[in-house]
Amino acid sequence: MDNRNRDRGTIKWTSLMLPEHVEMVKKLWKEDQRVEKGIMDEQKAVEIDFLLQRALTDSLTVQVRVYNGFDYEDIRMKVTHVNRNSHIVAGVDGQTKEKVRIPLDDIADLAIL
Repeated sequence: MDNRNRDRGTIKWTSLMLPEHVEMVKKLWKEDQRVEKGIMDEQKAVEIDFLLQRALTDSLTVQVRVYNGFDYEDIRMKVTHVNRNSHIVAGVDGQTKEKVRIPLDDIADLAIL
């Protein structure tokens, strides 16, 4: 077998691609692995509501699992406000100390740390 005819696949093209292109291709591959948002049962919603109220009154840090459109991500935050009219949870990110606003509908799970 002749070694000159072996193809290296995508490896040979990566040297011709800019880092921005590689990042965009990885993002597209990640979107192909999209996860559908599950339906939350009533008991889980009540548990999340209880934990949110406890974290708000006792000023506790929580870890929130949030659906971001195509996957779940974990955010560590301190809850500062829960607005039931606009269905928004406001808080401060535990790592970056920036303000965070999360829709209640996007919260999949919540745990007090």
